[in-house]
Amino acid sequence: MFNVLIDTCVWLDLADKPQQTPLMEVLDGLLSYGGVNLLFPQIVKDEFAKNRTKIAEKSTKGLSTHFNLVKEAIRRSDATKRKKDRMLADLSDVDHRLPQVGGQAKVTLDRIQKIMDAFPTISTTDLVKIKAADRALARKGPCHRENKNSMADALIIETYFETVKAGAPRDRFAFVTHNKSDFSIVAGDEKLPHADIASGFSKIKSMYFTNLSACLHKVNPEFVSEILYMESYEEPQRNLSEMLDAVDRLTTEVWHNRNMNTQWSIDHGKHWIVTRAEWETGTAKDRQYNQTHTIDTIWKGALKSRVKARKKLGEGNYGPYDDFEWGMVNGKLSALRWAFGEDWDELYT
Repeated sequence: MFNVLIDTCVWLDLADKPQQTPLMEVLDGLLSYGGVNLLFPQIVKDEFAKNRTKIAEKSTKGLSTHFNLVKEAIRRSDATKRKKDRMLADLSDVDHRLPQVGGQAKVTLDRIQKIMDAFPTISTTDLVKIKAADRALARKGPCHRENKNSMADALIIETYFETVKAGAPRDRFAFVTHNKSDFSIVAGDEKLPHADIASGFSKIKSMYFTNLSACLHKVNPEFVSEILYMESYEEPQRNLSEMLDAVDRLTTEVWHNRNMNTQWSIDHGKHWIVTRAEWETGTAKDRQYNQTHTIDTIWKGALKSRVKARKKLGEGNYGPYDDFEWGMVNGKLSALRWAFGEDWDELYT
């Protein structure tokens, strides 16, 4: 059994950096398979809780601000209007995807929290506190850097060493961190631990990693390779212009269908075309014409719009629809408008 202590910075990077996110699938798979046990010192859980909100906000705010500055620079440039419009449209497509990236960060943070909640917390013992304080006072790694308080790092590594010492003879351990400045060797191979903590690591019993993927490969190479291969495929996202075109087309389909329903009612004597004078007379009497009558000039305009709608949609793309097909058209339009921030069932035309 591999017992792995993953440093807080690694957990945060899994959510903050999209290229790291596929490793969550690998980790989930190994946990389900039972090939790895995760170690969570109290300080790791506390630091994650302290920083998760900042990571979620950072995932969209930073890029959004940058995109707005770039857009403003393009608007002020001396490029042609056509070129500026094209560049702004491309940026809008990318900018539109930023909430999805931010949403993915939140999903990953929630998944990490669920994993943390599933494992017991390793309490910080008095002995660990004393050893960590001694490291800090002696300026020994990971507390060797000037003007930096690395007490939290010292608590993490001392908790790890104490856990390894208490482990069974056949147990194997690994420590994973992205904090190479504090934990890795100075002016040397960053994959190796700092000289002040090197005695706590070996090639078999207790291993040091600066890459989570490398650590998980060590646990189960074949399984990890298979999962990462499967995760290498990414479903392409729809761009903003494509989604707006779909909304426009579906809106036209809905309008055309309603226009044809009115035509059917007229043909079957359930709806009447009246002059404006007749309409105004009718509306003066309890607005009785609102649902069953249409002014003749308005209907003439609707007939012209019907021709334009059919030309726009193309032959065979405007019905007639059966109940299932009509439900699909309405459902697609409702879903797309919801994605743009409107309420469900917004089917106005």
